[in-house]
Amino acid sequence: MAEGMQQEAARRTRRRRDTRGVARPRSGGRGGAAKRGHVGLFHSHADWWVRSGGSTPAPAAGIWRLALVWRLTRGGHNTAAEIIPTGPSAQQLPPQAKGREKAIVLVSRHESRDGAHGGDGSGAPEFDDAKLVYFDNGATSQKPCSVMKTLDEYYRSYNSNVHRGIHALSAKATHAYEDARRKVANFVNAADSREIVFTRNATEAINLVAYSWGLSNLKEGDEIVLTVAEHHSAIVPWQFVSQKTGATLKYVGLTKENVPDIEQLKGFLSNKTKIVVVHHVSNVLGSMLPIEEIVTWSNRVGAKVLVDACQSVPHMPVDVQKLGADFLVASSHKMCGPTGVGFLHGKFEILSSMEPFLGGGEMIADVFEDKSTYAEPPSRFEAGTPAIGEAIGLGAAIDYLSCIGMEQIHEYEVNTNLGPVVRAIPTIASSLLLASAFQKELGTYLYESLLSVPNVQIYGPAPSQTVHRAPLCSFNIENVHPTDIAEILDLQHSVAIRSGHHCAQILHRTLGINASARASLHFYNTKDEVDTFVDALKATVDFLTDRY
Repeated sequence: MAEGMQQEAARRTRRRRDTRGVARPRSGGRGGAAKRGHVGLFHSHADWWVRSGGSTPAPAAGIWRLALVWRLTRGGHNTAAEIIPTGPSAQQLPPQAKGREKAIVLVSRHESRDGAHGGDGSGAPEFDDAKLVYFDNGATSQKPCSVMKTLDEYYRSYNSNVHRGIHALSAKATHAYEDARRKVANFVNAADSREIVFTRNATEAINLVAYSWGLSNLKEGDEIVLTVAEHHSAIVPWQFVSQKTGATLKYVGLTKENVPDIEQLKGFLSNKTKIVVVHHVSNVLGSMLPIEEIVTWSNRVGAKVLVDACQSVPHMPVDVQKLGADFLVASSHKMCGPTGVGFLHGKFEILSSMEPFLGGGEMIADVFEDKSTYAEPPSRFEAGTPAIGEAIGLGAAIDYLSCIGMEQIHEYEVNTNLGPVVRAIPTIASSLLLASAFQKELGTYLYESLLSVPNVQIYGPAPSQTVHRAPLCSFNIENVHPTDIAEILDLQHSVAIRSGHHCAQILHRTLGINASARASLHFYNTKDEVDTFVDALKATVDFLTDRY
């Protein structure tokens, strides 16, 4: 084994040497580097979100400038916005947008209206490579300046512990922390903010349910229903519970279209079924499950439903009351928020019946020598000092997404003709959806563009009027290893994608493969970047084919 590892290391070292002389494509549209799209956000020292409109009908001659003006109120970080349509003055655009035929620019309040940086030092992160095409949003999203500014403000101005001190700093921090909880609750339409539990991430949220609910409610002979397409975070905790309780895991397979077999899931449900654990949107297949139907079927047999919404909450409106699931989890870092924080939504009556997940400070009511009594949810599940700044930063990310408008994004996802959308700009919400209405169009464009690559296989359903597919594609190229593809795309073309099993080994084995490459987009990506990615992929395949 050691010898094989040494040989593999030597092979990869030789490949890196072989690729050093490969020329990067020249910039300039198709066949070259991407015209800077979302990179404008990360490289302009300001909160610019520049959308390339090179392949989108123009609303009128010149350039529309959509300016986001943030109004951060004391104690709440509530936001409002105004739309400022202006003419095509080059002085109003960041340097990378000058000379562009069409662009959409979103500007935050800390900039002056002519697009200059406010000089307060709160610039956006800069990638070392300004030409980078970032297509790994399924792993994590990039962060707007408003989120970083909020984090900086907390640590600089009112850093303090929450729910403890009576002094002003603690009161302000506690208010901001609980305000973030209210923002999350409103964002997913929870019935009560007490139904939102802050966790380290979605993984911890699922473990919380598995240990606090699962260990107390499952026994030998009970069944846990999952699909083969679940993320490891939704599988491994229930394996632990199964081993401890004797409950059985039942896996729903795939249809011939390589999507979870919903009819099989329905057939699995019985009075033995105690919980159904499913994703909302697959992080590999891009497919979406009919959660409302699954909840209805599960309720008929008395089973609970846990939904992994990590790939849906950042891209579409999610209404937990409408979905009806007992538990739903998501991560901040995939929705333009900080790492280190996520959330669990649980129906309050269920949370109230559950034992604590961790013991410590703040999750108790009273502590005696031989026993303790516990606080009400959500405090019961938030032992110790939480990720205060990160939770507040998540609130800022929700402000950002809410200002774009998740409902409007959803409405226009089925309308790929963006021209009329641009021309009819009645409200800030419907205006700003333009930045995200690309998701269906851009996702479809990605899928169809990938089909032009010889010997490509894309996993999951083809997008259509009746099939909602997330803006991501997992794929393989015949006789080319996906890790080599990702490495050469990065080294030689500055395109960042993911390769591997994407924390879904069972799904990959079901598909008959060990790994795949994945390109996953967000609303700040562009068609120009898709063109660059596909052209770079073709060049990469040619390069690797010659060297295998």
